[in-house]
Amino acid sequence: MTWSIVARDPESGAFGVVVATRFFAVGALCIHGAGGLGALATQALINPTYGPRGLRLLREGVPAQTVVDVLTGPDDGRATRQLHVQDAAGRIAAYTGEQCVPWCGHCVHGGFSVAGNMLAGPGVIADTATAYEANPGLPFARRLIAAMKAGEAAGGDKRGKQSAALIVYTSEEYPALDLRVDDHADPLAELERLEAVSRERFVHFARYFATQASPAGVFDRAVIEAGIARATAKDAD
Repeated sequence: MTWSIVARDPESGAFGVVVATRFFAVGALCIHGAGGLGALATQALINPTYGPRGLRLLREGVPAQTVVDVLTGPDDGRATRQLHVQDAAGRIAAYTGEQCVPWCGHCVHGGFSVAGNMLAGPGVIADTATAYEANPGLPFARRLIAAMKAGEAAGGDKRGKQSAALIVYTSEEYPALDLRVDDHADPLAELERLEAVSRERFVHFARYFATQASPAGVFDRAVIEAGIARATAKDAD
């Protein structure tokens, strides 16, 4: 019922996941990540425990393939699950259970993977991957969305559209960007709109958040507002 892409930005090292489906609120349980650790997507007949358990394993330094094996191996419902994972070292592993609804499958490329089930056909996965590879010059979040839009143009979820979500993690445990469209007639278009809105102020404001390197961050409102004004003026040029 879902397809997604899990990727690492070669420029910044950020991890990102984007997902779309004909199901309500896909971003609530399907996509997970953490700065410096990795990211994953759990889908099909979802096992919601894969997300938090997978992140714990990644935090312990467990490689992607072992994460997949540990999560799916003892799961009696594994034939109905789909999972793909990228770890901090860039290793990727993917699993598609034999009872996932067709069309279903996954592909692994350098730096990213794409997986989906209940799709219009294999072109959804192939075109998502091709579009991601074809747009290295796009900013990371926009590159992920562009890839998904190509998959949607190839048919997407064969039942239609309802929800989509995007997360990006940089150096922190909290996301640098977390966008969700829970119920919409054109969720990827709405996700694209929200990403553009985030660049009006939020992404500039977020540069001043507390981080591991700067536990207090910047909290002088005058400094923050001046910095946002400079950044937005630069973007407008």
